[in-house]
Amino acid sequence: MLTPMPDSSVPPPKPTLLERFAALLSREPEDRDELLTLLRAACERELIDADALAIIEGALQMSEMQVTDVMVPRAQMGVVHVDDSMNEIAGFAVKTAHSRFPVIGGDKDDVVGILLAKDLLRYFAGHESSLSEMLRPPVFIPESKRLDALLREFRASHNHMAIVVDEYGGVAGLVTIEDVLEQIVGEIEDEFDQDESGDNITQTSGGHYRVKATTEIDDFNTAFGTTFSDEDVDTIGGLLIQHLGRLPHYGEMVELGDLRFKVFRADSRRIYTLLVEPLSAQPGSPHAPDEAGLPPA
Repeated sequence: MLTPMPDSSVPPPKPTLLERFAALLSREPEDRDELLTLLRAACERELIDADALAIIEGALQMSEMQVTDVMVPRAQMGVVHVDDSMNEIAGFAVKTAHSRFPVIGGDKDDVVGILLAKDLLRYFAGHESSLSEMLRPPVFIPESKRLDALLREFRASHNHMAIVVDEYGGVAGLVTIEDVLEQIVGEIEDEFDQDESGDNITQTSGGHYRVKATTEIDDFNTAFGTTFSDEDVDTIGGLLIQHLGRLPHYGEMVELGDLRFKVFRADSRRIYTLLVEPLSAQPGSPHAPDEAGLPPA
């Protein structure tokens, strides 16, 4: 019996999305950029969604980052002193809403332990008699530690905070497991996220200036004609913390020199954005920013 020849005029069926994706991966990517290109192509073909792609990209990026890229700087660390009373510590915990605190002795280079806010409940319930009984041993890590390695250590040890030290053994800052995970899943965006992009200093319509807390003091002095010292701290946010001796809260106002600072965006661990208002100087005067040199808000 003769088998009929296939009709060459009928086009072959189109490959499915799964078949096309398999074809994309039939050749191993030779580097990370090529892998990301394949994954983005898969996202365009709706084989993976945009959220999954963002998480994969974040995980790949995290493996190339170091602790120093995400840590809370020393100047912005919220700490309690080993000699503070339990009522003072409880008040600080309520004000900052932190869940963990480094406990220091003489200064921030002398971290003697980590206090969990939930352990304060045990003290006030009569189950603990002193601060020393509640302290967990601190974990110290170098600034150069890779984030993927740190995440593995956090998972293995069940620690959620580590103290970051510099090459001389001094405390450079702290890092939490949340800081690491945010590099993978990203931060939750809100209406203030637009303030974190673009220029460090922008003029608002009301005559104020929106300033990122990470603006270097030298750049701030250049823009505002001030002479704040950067000997002890590097950023304008660090200067405010140094002046107050603590982390300011959202909406708090501080006057330094001829300027009034208002905390415009902050969370329980750091300052993000400040509103700066000249008190006595008018635009164009030596103590006010040059409006021509500042982008509009």
